[in-house]
Amino acid sequence: MREGPLDPEISRALLLKLGDRVRTKLLEARQAAVYAERSLSSISRESAADTIYEIDRVSEEAIESWFAENWLPTAPVELVMEGVVPDQPVTFPRGTPVERTLYKCMIDPVDGTRGIMYDKRPAWFLAGLAPQKGESTKLSDIEIAVMVELPTTKQWRADRLSAIRGRGTVADSVNVFTNETEPLVLRPSRAENVLHGFAYISRFFPTGKKLIAAIEQELWETLHPPAHDRESIIFEDQYICTGGQFYEILAGHDRFIADIRPLVYAKLGIQSALCCHPYDVCTYLVLSELGIIVEHPLGGAMDGPFDTTSAISWVAYANDKLASRVRPVLKAILQEKLYERPGMG
Repeated sequence: MREGPLDPEISRALLLKLGDRVRTKLLEARQAAVYAERSLSSISRESAADTIYEIDRVSEEAIESWFAENWLPTAPVELVMEGVVPDQPVTFPRGTPVERTLYKCMIDPVDGTRGIMYDKRPAWFLAGLAPQKGESTKLSDIEIAVMVELPTTKQWRADRLSAIRGRGTVADSVNVFTNETEPLVLRPSRAENVLHGFAYISRFFPTGKKLIAAIEQELWETLHPPAHDRESIIFEDQYICTGGQFYEILAGHDRFIADIRPLVYAKLGIQSALCCHPYDVCTYLVLSELGIIVEHPLGGAMDGPFDTTSAISWVAYANDKLASRVRPVLKAILQEKLYERPGMG
């Protein structure tokens, strides 16, 4: 982390407190909605990047009020998140010209909106802090990343994960009833293959699913050729939330996850906002600092601009040995299926 007016540990603590505020406000709003017999799943508005639901509105209001009350005025910051119009930047202290801000903070207030709205699976608050570089700021500039779990109604525990570049990843769990915390140990899988483990390529929606499934099928058959006397056992658990997917890799539950929707949509000539965006992956540093490999599916760094509309493709391997085995096969299949160029490239 580069030296600046905001100590990295203070930055981490502030963003964790922000995530706690969002979690608390969502729990309160959900309880109030039950008593009022209304729903947080109603549509609040539409944006260029996604559909914004009432639950998103609650979290956005919590974020803006928290920054106004708690962010240090000596470290002016620009917020990048859904709902912020590019030509109407939101900065803190309020009214600070963007060119005078020192930091740029990308936030996904509720990653996994649809899952949490139906109380199916936890959502996640995601935040990444980078030094302000104007329009040239990229995901690779993020130096502090924070993930805070937004629990379902039956959960008593919500996990928090954070990282500072070069200083590793730390995690703890919060009892949502008492606010007591305890350390959380994360152990990504050390398996060198995906057999008898969880691994998959994201295919949440009908669009592009056939091609994505064909790519995944060829990947598994190439890595683990079927035989007449046995079958390849590979499980999948489609978590419709990038933060949730990241958590499953971090916790050692999943070994390999890829999201290639932008590549597939490009091949099919489809314009769709239903893909991963920079704010969805703004906490990749939490994985990288724990030794998990996060990169572009065709190899090389996964990177992108600090905006809310760019399409992002990514792949995460639980460890370097697994990456060394799967990466060349995945790359060759993608080149053949999407670019009609067989070979390793």
